[in-house]
Amino acid sequence: MKNFFISMASCFLLIALITSFSWAQESPHTNTENTVDGVKIIIEYHSPKVKGRIIWGGLEPYDKVWRTGADNATTIEVSENVKIGKNKMPKGKYALFTIPKKGDTWTVIINKVADQWGAFSYDEKQDLFRFDVKVERTLEINESLKFEVKDDGTVIFGWEYKSFNFKIEK
Repeated sequence: MKNFFISMASCFLLIALITSFSWAQESPHTNTENTVDGVKIIIEYHSPKVKGRIIWGGLEPYDKVWRTGADNATTIEVSENVKIGKNKMPKGKYALFTIPKKGDTWTVIINKVADQWGAFSYDEKQDLFRFDVKVERTLEINESLKFEVKDDGTVIFGWEYKSFNFKIEK
């Protein structure tokens, strides 16, 4: 009987480990980076999947600060002082949040507190700056959330049928 319970406990432990591993892989941690005009740009994020869900106005509500990914807040790091539009961004690592909206314009937020879990402790007073981006509907679905840093410094975001971009310049 003792061996039976040990076998059952081992089985439950194995199931728990497999379940927790698959759960952890739902939104894998990833990054994208590029060096543009001598500036290293790194974006780290967790990449959730659509999985048939309603994303905008559903899983991610409109008009609410969003971590722009899953789990920890997405971060953007630059190795030198740069500009995004007219906004100056000193060398360093920052959280990147967005505010999805129903229309074709969203707000991107660069926040001074890089190490945050989601947007739960987000503090607007810590914003370095905000700027608006034009959001476009893509023809094909981006099942997994993705960022890309192009050779010209353009940062591209895509998830579900939405995409936006902005440019980082020295």
